[in-house]
This record gives sequence, C-alpha cells and structure tokens, in this order.
Amino acid sequence: MEPHSRQASSDQEAETQLRVIVMDPTWRKFVPHVVVLVSRAAHVAGLAAGSSVSLVLADDRLVRDLNMRHRGRNKPTNVLTYERPAPELVLALGVIRREAAAAGRRLPHHLAHLVVHGALHLLGFDHDHPGDARRMEMAEARLLHRLGVPNPWKSAPRIDAAGARP
Repeated sequence: MEPHSRQASSDQEAETQLRVIVMDPTWRKFVPHVVVLVSRAAHVAGLAAGSSVSLVLADDRLVRDLNMRHRGRNKPTNVLTYERPAPELVLALGVIRREAAAAGRRLPHHLAHLVVHGALHLLGFDHDHPGDARRMEMAEARLLHRLGVPNPWKSAPRIDAAGARP
C-alpha cells in the first residue's frame, strides 16, 4: 500500500491521542462546546498529528502555581506550553476571559487563538525576535482563518462582554 493511501492515514489517526482535560468546569459555562472548540483548534494547528497531546482547561490558581514552579513567575498567564514528558497546553480561564474582554474579542475566538499559539510553540515557533514574532503571527492568522476566527493582529470592531457590538 502507498504511504499516502487512505489506510496509512487511518493508521496515523489511530496513533493520535488528543486529550482535553476540563479541570475547571466553569469553562463549560463560558464557552459552549469548549472541548470541540479546543480540539478543532489543536487539529487545525497540526498539534495532534501522530502524537499524544493534552489540553488542560484550568483555573488561574493552577496556572499561577505552575508558572511559579516552572518559570519563577508568581502570576497566572494565559497559556503554558510543556514539551516534556509529553506535549501539553495548560490554559487559564480567568486570564483568558479578562484578555478577551479587554481586547473586545469573543471568548471562544480568543481561546482558539491561544490554543493555536501554544500549538505553534510546540511545533517549534517562537516570538523572541521581531522576525520570528511576525512569522508566528502570520501562521496564527492563517490557521485561525481556517477556523473562521478573525485575525487577532488586525483592529476589529469592539464587542462587549455579551458578544454584542456597542
């Protein structure tokens, strides 16, 4: 059988294991179908291709504790990315809600952006230098477009917390 045949594709999909762990059930209140959304964003970003990946939907306290333990920063951040022992993204609900509100973005769109952002980090992208940052932003915009999410790097009409335009 050819490497690019349907069977080869099915075998690769069988090896893929994307786990979404909802540690803070409040995620389900604020983002309907949150597991579907983050799974789709991870898949579009290529995160789940032939690997075992965990997406952890956590609260700010857990993310703050992890950020302190692993990065020496005693504050929560929107997303933490771990490559070892297995790829993992940990997302903080409170931080992400506040960022979305401050930027006038819909919470599901901002969450999808951060999953894509973290996935790109796992795939080797970084934003430490201006050229790297620009390449990462362009990749994020391209992937988010495939998800139907507006480009977060362009100015957009503001929306209120309920998702309506003021």
